[in-house]
Amino acid sequence: MQSPDISESREDQRRAAVRRYDILDTPPDGAFDRITALAARRFNVPISVISIVDEDRIWFKSRHGLPVEQIDREPGLCASAIMGDVPYLVEDARTDPRSLANPLVAGEFGLRFYAAVPLTTSDGHSLGTLCVIDKEPRSIDHRKVEDLKDLASIVMDQLELRLSSIQAIERANLLAKEIDHRVKNNLQFVSGLLKMQSRSAGIGDGANHLLSAANRVASVAQVHRHFYSEAEAEVSCADFLRRLCEDLGSLLEREITVVGDEGHVPSNSLQAIGLITNELVTNAAKHGRGKIDVSFRISDSANRLIVCDEGQGPPESFDPYAATAGLGMRVITSLASQLHGTLSAGTRDGGDGACFVVEFPRGP
Repeated sequence: MQSPDISESREDQRRAAVRRYDILDTPPDGAFDRITALAARRFNVPISVISIVDEDRIWFKSRHGLPVEQIDREPGLCASAIMGDVPYLVEDARTDPRSLANPLVAGEFGLRFYAAVPLTTSDGHSLGTLCVIDKEPRSIDHRKVEDLKDLASIVMDQLELRLSSIQAIERANLLAKEIDHRVKNNLQFVSGLLKMQSRSAGIGDGANHLLSAANRVASVAQVHRHFYSEAEAEVSCADFLRRLCEDLGSLLEREITVVGDEGHVPSNSLQAIGLITNELVTNAAKHGRGKIDVSFRISDSANRLIVCDEGQGPPESFDPYAATAGLGMRVITSLASQLHGTLSAGTRDGGDGACFVVEFPRGP
């Protein structure tokens, strides 16, 4: 006879296996429902169940002919069936000493026949059972029991495939985070090299271009970091811009304020929005004066990203789409087109400073 400590340890390991397979309280699954329907037909019984035995309950992943989703674990036939590694068979529960006290037998339900096969993992832990139930006593047909064992093996094959999929997704997410971390570090490394090169180049246009490139790469690294921190299908654009501009303000040594309407945008739009913000804020820090204001506004049909500074403002003839526009403007207009949007430039209200507006449709 096993000691209580050994039994308790095995139960702890079994419950850990249940958690590892992450099957409790998942939605109905047609594959499992077809298996319980097939098992009920094979035994010509009204009820068939795929059960998962939790710490204090027996939850039904699939239930054919049974209206309840779960029952208490104690006392329970499934809880007894998982204690062994062979089928648990009861021909007539009224005369079987193992089940006389069970409320499903003694109560209104009136269970008489029960046959269950444990759902056993590759490392020997029983998650639950595939069982068939009748309210009439039946003799055991061992050929049908062999069929029930095969169906239980199919259930475990499905659970193993599901677990493999979960683990593959976890590995992919971990790899994506590792790649993201390395890309961010590489961008920062390239930015550092460009800054070192600009200092060694002395004074002049070449050094300025190198420093500008270094700042652009460093800013893109910040956009990259915040973009890949988002895991939802839709995210708050205003929150994203606040976090991004806090980093950009430190990088550019400028005060940046962010205000915005609370609303969500598809996460696959964030990278373009972040890069546009980076370019506009960097331009404002380079060509404008004073505080930089970033705002995100939502109307019935469109979103508007607005970046304003306190400088002189653009000349009246300024056209961001002109062929003579600089690299920064060409980057911004290209990114705006990815959002199916447009870029416009003008003077801040009151005539003091420049404002650039990117307007793009709401939704995907």
